[in-house]
Amino acid sequence: MIRCGVWKPRTQPGGFEGIGDTGLRWIEELKKTHPTIEFCCEVANAHHVESALKAGIDAVWIGARTTASPFAVQEVTEALRGSVVPVMVKNAPMPDLHIWIGAIERCLQVGLTMICAIHRGFDIYNNLGYRNNPLWELPMELHRQMPKLTLLCDPSHICGKRELISKVSQTALDLHYDGLMIEVHPCPAEALTDSRQQLSPDEFDLLLKNLRVRTDEQTAIPDDLQALRCHIDDIDSQLLSLLADRKKTSRQIAVIKQRDNLTVFQPKRWTQMLHDRIAQASELGLNPDFVKDIYEKIHAESVRQQESVLNDNNPAITNT
Repeated sequence: MIRCGVWKPRTQPGGFEGIGDTGLRWIEELKKTHPTIEFCCEVANAHHVESALKAGIDAVWIGARTTASPFAVQEVTEALRGSVVPVMVKNAPMPDLHIWIGAIERCLQVGLTMICAIHRGFDIYNNLGYRNNPLWELPMELHRQMPKLTLLCDPSHICGKRELISKVSQTALDLHYDGLMIEVHPCPAEALTDSRQQLSPDEFDLLLKNLRVRTDEQTAIPDDLQALRCHIDDIDSQLLSLLADRKKTSRQIAVIKQRDNLTVFQPKRWTQMLHDRIAQASELGLNPDFVKDIYEKIHAESVRQQESVLNDNNPAITNT
């Protein structure tokens, strides 16, 4: 099914927001010349629904921003009442499963029967390098509560970068998702929106060839366990990235210490920092001894990095 950005609501005004009803007329012409191809588009209000149904759109989806507003969802579902088109519901940007389920229930309330959920990731304080953090455990909980609901994954909006799409797509299939929604553009560099997350047709073709749909025997790990393992992998990637950033910062500190003729090891600073980190760890429910061991190793590496910088800048001096 072709994903059509007829209306493209943006977070901030002034950007390209689709060409609207003109795009629907293009789709009507394409349906005449390509009768076996189906088209879907996003709808965010009653006018969108009426125009899409009139143009013979084969399926619609409720976008993340619309899902976040029960008033908007109610308007869209009332406009869809009595129709037989499939309706796909994206999760809201915030990681709140109740909002997602509420939008799906509003679809059911007006008699819609062909409904599926689209997982497009969640906007949280740290997205671990993604545009929207996948938080795989939330769609897995949705699947547990509504096991008959079709579940799709939108790797494009999760990733925000085309180089991550293959990994996220495969993870979704390994978690038994029913399908994928992926943005494709004939020339991504010229796309008017979200160019970094779009694939060219050749890249899309290669993605499809490399994806593997595994049998149940090959994926005996429970979906909820697999989702949590994916989350652990994301956290570990973040930890490594932060450690690399800390190393870089330590080396920058060394340059300043050399400039101001300061010693590498600052006992008072180290004692206070360790005390603060252990106190913070206790508030977060972490084992203080565990955190103390970690920070002693981190501090030792920081000192080593700073000494390395000073020695590189002045090989004649050995710093202790």
